[in-house]
Amino acid sequence: MLEETSEDLQNAFKQQLSLSETLEDLEKIRLAFLGKKGKVTLSLKSLGSQSIEVRKSFSKDLNILRSFIAESLTEKKELFQKRDLSEKISKEFEDLSLPVVVEERGCVHPITQVKDELIDIFSKMEFTLEDGPEIETDFNNFTALNINEAHPARQSHDTFYINQKDKNRLPLLLRTHMSTVQIRTMMKDKKALRMIAMGKCYRADYDATHTPMFHQIEGLVLGPDITMAHMKWCLQKFLSEFFEVDKVNLRMRPSYFPFTEPSAEVDIGCKRTKEKLLIGEYDEWLEILGCGMVHPNVLKNCGIDPEEVQGFAFGCGIDRLAMLKYGIPDLRSFFETDKRWLEHYGFQGLDIPSSVMEGIA
Repeated sequence: MLEETSEDLQNAFKQQLSLSETLEDLEKIRLAFLGKKGKVTLSLKSLGSQSIEVRKSFSKDLNILRSFIAESLTEKKELFQKRDLSEKISKEFEDLSLPVVVEERGCVHPITQVKDELIDIFSKMEFTLEDGPEIETDFNNFTALNINEAHPARQSHDTFYINQKDKNRLPLLLRTHMSTVQIRTMMKDKKALRMIAMGKCYRADYDATHTPMFHQIEGLVLGPDITMAHMKWCLQKFLSEFFEVDKVNLRMRPSYFPFTEPSAEVDIGCKRTKEKLLIGEYDEWLEILGCGMVHPNVLKNCGIDPEEVQGFAFGCGIDRLAMLKYGIPDLRSFFETDKRWLEHYGFQGLDIPSSVMEGIA
């Protein structure tokens, strides 16, 4: 026979429970009855050595008791928790004589916001986002892009060189444009490509509209039958989405870039008022970006046959796009870490790019 019946164990449990005052007391009671060496646990284990009649008689009662103990402990625990919380609240008070502590909240930088908007716009047109290193080789930054050795951009008054050499014993440099990522990507994909690249670029320049470090986006499309008509449609779609207007007047002026032929500067229609600059179907013009058909020499330098594959490329400053869209007058303010400026022009962490919101609506 068992040393203690289920009734004896229940009476002992009720007595100890009535004397408990804290959550620690309840845990001790739980271990005493339901723990590995608890009274109920040991009683259940001991049934294995008893006769069938004893097991039938006591196993059901012990299991009922175990459930009763567990439920009773849970109810008591909830009562103690509510009591402790009430006591804690009653002891707490707010001292109105203490100075107010202003909660610090971070903001999303306008450059980051614009980059998110650009990624959303071009992802809808099935462009991929590519990346590359900021320290580049002379070949990727100049030679592969059909920039000859006498070009002013290669001089130290325009380009930041570093005291390291590449495998061809040529100096390494800080990339001056995102075209280096286009070169790296074209060397991997020889036939068809639709990509954008965004990142930091570096040039020795500093005034209200130029900084030594700036952000740039460049796009590239390659294929067997790509024309300037495709390029114009792509730019029209991009600019109307970015500036959130139904249509943008677009004007393309002949220009020269070593890496595209033919090349063009792109102007968009605008209207200037005393308060702001309006973008859309207007008859004033504002230069916004450069573009053109990829030069055959650039394709050859990447191992691509220009007789089989053509493409177009475009590029513009992300900082300039942010200035135009959000009315920021001085480019240098982007990099001065002025908290007041960021609070004025910054975005909340959960702000969604405008083009995403249009898709949701």
